[in-house]
Amino acid sequence: MIRFGIIGTNTITEKFLKAGGQHDRFEVTAVYSRTEERAREFASVHGAKHSYHSLESFASSTEVDAVYIASPNSFHAEQAITCMKQGKHVLCEKPMASNQQEVANMIKVAQEEGVVLMEAVKSTLMPGFKTLQDHLSKIGRVRRYFGNYGKYSSRYDAYKEGTVLNAFNPEFSNGSHMDLGIYGVYPMVVLFGAPLSVKANGVKLASGVDGQGSIIASYEGLEAVITHSKITHSYAPSEIQGEKGVIVVQNISEPEDLLIRYNDGTTETLPGIADKDPMYYEIEEFIQLVEQGKQQSSINSFEHSLIAADVLGESRKQMDISFKADDY
Repeated sequence: MIRFGIIGTNTITEKFLKAGGQHDRFEVTAVYSRTEERAREFASVHGAKHSYHSLESFASSTEVDAVYIASPNSFHAEQAITCMKQGKHVLCEKPMASNQQEVANMIKVAQEEGVVLMEAVKSTLMPGFKTLQDHLSKIGRVRRYFGNYGKYSSRYDAYKEGTVLNAFNPEFSNGSHMDLGIYGVYPMVVLFGAPLSVKANGVKLASGVDGQGSIIASYEGLEAVITHSKITHSYAPSEIQGEKGVIVVQNISEPEDLLIRYNDGTTETLPGIADKDPMYYEIEEFIQLVEQGKQQSSINSFEHSLIAADVLGESRKQMDISFKADDY
């Protein structure tokens, strides 16, 4: 069993624990929260025997092998580094950190300490994404990647009433880029690597974060377009457009319903339906890395996380969106 400690007592953590419950080598043993009451309450509900409100005590606990971090983005780097320096493996919720420099620092510590560090981007580890990679050659030379994710945030209603919750607060390195834009950016990076250039535009809110935006990333002979929004819904699918056809992806954050539309009018439905919870596959990847003594995933790799952070950072910079951790 891999004994997990949890940082972050929120909805995404509850989904993670539900997925972990489907894995036969997953066990939750500890919970950290800044308040003792919340840590104890969350631990009790989810069957963890230990609770902490001191990060240092949590990180040094002998009851924990690995840590899942789902706190606000601005805390990821500090919490991950603290845990890794105590020999803990870290699965860190996306985005890995506030910017590329923080990601680089996290990777440096992981390498020094000989522990696993992986960004918890679920989509690129799901069966559907592997299917997409396996069938990509069928559409010929790829000319355009279109990654779209627009989901109206319930917290935007509070924002419009004058209450700035975490989702729209730059203090926590949040906004549409960080929360939803990464779902378009990360698969692009895994499929095509680092772009030659990035151009960005969008809607900057008065709080200092972006409500929505668009990113155009240029590759040799290929254009990637990413659209994201927390202030509008979008029902448009994502697409990978090739010279022989198009792969249609209904939900870029959970790629399952995949269809190829060929130029001659024929279609092909691709396999790759997940038979487990969407977050199960990142847990499986992470546990395998720990058990095999590897430091990084070949898919959600150090390189891919660094490139994704660079794309997001450059895009934010062009929109004049900065966080405390940034140097501009």
